[in-house]
Amino acid sequence: MKKAALHNLGCKVNAYETEAMQESLVRHGYEIVPFKEKADVYIINTCTVTNMADRKSRQMLHRARKKNPEAVVVACGCYVQAKNGVQDECVDIVVGNNQKKDLIEILKAYEGCKKERKRELVDINHTDEYEELHLEQTKEHTRAYVKVQDGCNQFCTYCIIPYVRGRVRSRRRSSVLEEIQRLADNGYKEVVLTGIHLSSYGMDTNDSLLNLIEAVHEIKGIQRIRLGSLEPRIITEEFVKTLATLPKLCPHFHLSLQSGCNDTLKRMNRRYTSEEYYEKCVLLRKYFTHPALTTDVIVGFPGETKEEFDQSKAFIDKVNFYETHVFKYSKREGTKAASMENQVPEDVKTLRSNELLNLSRRKQEAYEEALVGTVKEVLIEEEILVEGERYHTGHTREYVKVGQKIAENRINELVNVEIESRLQIIH
Repeated sequence: MKKAALHNLGCKVNAYETEAMQESLVRHGYEIVPFKEKADVYIINTCTVTNMADRKSRQMLHRARKKNPEAVVVACGCYVQAKNGVQDECVDIVVGNNQKKDLIEILKAYEGCKKERKRELVDINHTDEYEELHLEQTKEHTRAYVKVQDGCNQFCTYCIIPYVRGRVRSRRRSSVLEEIQRLADNGYKEVVLTGIHLSSYGMDTNDSLLNLIEAVHEIKGIQRIRLGSLEPRIITEEFVKTLATLPKLCPHFHLSLQSGCNDTLKRMNRRYTSEEYYEKCVLLRKYFTHPALTTDVIVGFPGETKEEFDQSKAFIDKVNFYETHVFKYSKREGTKAASMENQVPEDVKTLRSNELLNLSRRKQEAYEEALVGTVKEVLIEEEILVEGERYHTGHTREYVKVGQKIAENRINELVNVEIESRLQIIH
C-alpha cells in the first residue's frame, strides 16, 4: 500500500480542500501518514496571501523532498497558481486551483508517463466551473468546515487572491446540503460555512447566502451553524433580523475591516466607509446579545501616514472587537498596491502592528471579563489532563474556548458551563 502525507498552508478553504484530497487518496487505497514520516507521495497545498506564505510553501516543498528523495512531491494551490507553475527541481507535479479534484488521475498519469514532470494548470480567471470536492469526515470530530464558494470579484488593491482563485463561483445548494447531511449522519454537531468571498455566495446561481443558511438550519443533527469571514455590505437589517430568528446560528461574526481610516479604505478599494462599517456592528448588536465581533486589519498600507494609522486605531478602539487579527502589509506582485508610492518601512509596520496587538489584547480581556459569572453552552471537543485531573475543553457559541472539570466523557456533547473565572478561558 502506498503511503501519502499531506500538509496544508493558509485559509480554511485550503484546509477543506486538503482534507477532501486526503479522503480521495484513502478511497483509492493510499495509507495516510504524518508529514514528518517517510511517504511515497507528499502533497503540499500552498498559500500565497503574503510573502511569508510563499516562503513557507517553498520550505515545505523542499522539506518533503528531503524526507524521501524518491517520493513524488506534489505542489498544489495558490502559490503555484500565482507563479504559473513552480520551476523547482524538488517538485514533480504542479496542480493548480480547480484541478485538485483530479489528483488521483494526475498521479496515475504521472506514473504512466515514466515520471516525467507534470504541470496541471487552468486559466483560473476564465472559468466559471465550481470545483466539486466532498467530505464525510474531518480532522476535527465535532466541527466541520464546509466550502460553499470559491473566487472573488472585489479586486482590493493589496490582494492577489482574485488572480489565483478566479471569479466568484458558487457550489450548488443541493450539493452543500447533501454534504452537511452526511456530516450530521456521521455525528458532527457544528458546521462552518466558508469560502474565498463567502458573502458573494449565490450571486452567480440566483441564490443567496441567507437562503443557504436557512436551508442548512433545517438539517436534522446539526445544532450549530457558524459563518466564515463576511464583507460588511452583506450586513443589512433584513439579513441580521432573519439570522436572529435562527437558534442554530452562532453569534460570532468576523467582519473584515482592513482599516478604520476612510482615505486608506479608498486606496484599498474596500467600497465602504468606516461610518458604514460601524453601522453594521450596531445592527449586529441590536439583534444579538453580546455577540463576538472579530476582524482583520492591515497596518502599513502604502501611503498610510501616522495620522491615518491613528484614525484607524481610534476606530478599532471605538468598535470594541473581541479579537483583531493584525497583518503587516505584504507587497504582492501584480496588484495595484505593489506599485503605489509611499511604501511604508518595515520597522514602522512593526511598531504599528504591536500597537494594535496590544489594543486587541485589552479588548479581548474586557470581553472575556464580561463572561465571568455567566452560563454558556459549550460544544465539548477534547479531553485534557491537568495535574492528573480530567478537564474537557470546547467553544461557546461566541467561539470562546473554555475548560471545565467534568468527570465523565462528554466529547461532542453540548454542555452548559458556568464561567467562574477568566482562568477557564483558553487561548
